[in-house]
Amino acid sequence: MNLVIPDDILRAAQLTEEELLQEVALLLFEQERLTLGYASRLAGMYQGEFMELLASRGLAMHYDVEALEEDVKTLRAMRRRHDHGVNGLPDPAHAHSTR
Repeated sequence: MNLVIPDDILRAAQLTEEELLQEVALLLFEQERLTLGYASRLAGMYQGEFMELLASRGLAMHYDVEALEEDVKTLRAMRRRHDHGVNGLPDPAHAHSTR
C-alpha cells in the first residue's frame, strides 16, 4: 500500500518523511498495535535503534508471550538457515570433515 502525504502537511508538522514514519511507528507500538519488529520495520530502523528511540522518548517496552514466541520462531529459522547455508546446502565453513 502506498500512502501519499502532501508536502505542505509535512512542512506544517515540521517533519521529514523519515520522522513521520518514526512517529507513526512509535504511536502504533505504544498502542500495542504493532510488535517491536513491525514498528522497527515501519520506522526504517533496526530493532536496537528503535529501542533506543523508545528509551529517548521515555516509552516503555512491552514484551508479551506472543512476542517471545515470534522471536523464538525467528531465531529457529535463522539457525536453520545458518546450519543449512543460504541455498539449502551445508555451509562449507561449518562442515565437519568425515576423514
